[in-house]
Amino acid sequence: MSDQDKKTQFLKSYWSVPLESRGEVLVVIDDEPLSWKAAKLEVDEDTAKGQQILQILTKLKILP
Repeated sequence: MSDQDKKTQFLKSYWSVPLESRGEVLVVIDDEPLSWKAAKLEVDEDTAKGQQILQILTKLKILP
């Protein structure tokens, strides 16, 4: 799956998460917990951390 496809899948998942849950921790990278909101910012900006987030979520089968 391409990076763009992973990003699209992440965004579909993000929009299905209730507003009050988007502040909850989604993933921890380098001992830093990241919420859904923080993860979305990283993914939207195509940062290295955003790429890590997509890889982790794919590995955990949160994203197809």
